[in-house]
Amino acid sequence: MHYATRARAGRALAKSLSRLRGSDPVVLGLPRGGVPVAYEVARALGAPLDIVLVRKLGVPWQPELAMGAIGEGEAEVLNDDVVRLAQVSRQAVEAVRAKEHRELTRRAEVLRGGHPRTPLSGRTVILVDDGMATGATAAVACRVARAAGAERIVVAVPVASPEAVARLRVTADDVVCPYVPANLGGVGGAYSDFHQLDDQEVTALLARSRESAT
Repeated sequence: MHYATRARAGRALAKSLSRLRGSDPVVLGLPRGGVPVAYEVARALGAPLDIVLVRKLGVPWQPELAMGAIGEGEAEVLNDDVVRLAQVSRQAVEAVRAKEHRELTRRAEVLRGGHPRTPLSGRTVILVDDGMATGATAAVACRVARAAGAERIVVAVPVASPEAVARLRVTADDVVCPYVPANLGGVGGAYSDFHQLDDQEVTALLARSRESAT
């Protein structure tokens, strides 16, 4: 399976989530890449769209390899196996954590633009990203949603590794992923267009979603 763009992946993913249309869900996209996917899911389900702010903790000399992640509300997950196998020192972990915490704070100010977080208490929450390699980021997002009172959490992604799906089945109430290749390699390999989104693209999609809801 191959996706042309994140938007098309979102429309395909929404078909796998149609059973949740009547459950009054909230769709949370993981910025930046998860937001175009989440936008299409929210539009298809007639659900409100918001973001959940999480930052991957990448191995210093291989940033795409997640050794953990942090999220709003001081949520954190460390992948001890990656830290050990990559021989990342405690000091290096702390340095990456501090850097990503600064970026988390910046994104909260820029992307939310003064708008309050959508209340999650007692709601079904659909966490959407453009894909999962290790699942660390989505696992932290689950913790953020749980802390905010979500009653049920569904992690939904267009593509993921088998290991990530197995990991999230422990953390989330359900995992929906149409494409789980045996050897993922990288999430970007499942897309023709996997460009790096900027903040403006994300805020534009969030604004468009708010406008359509009024």
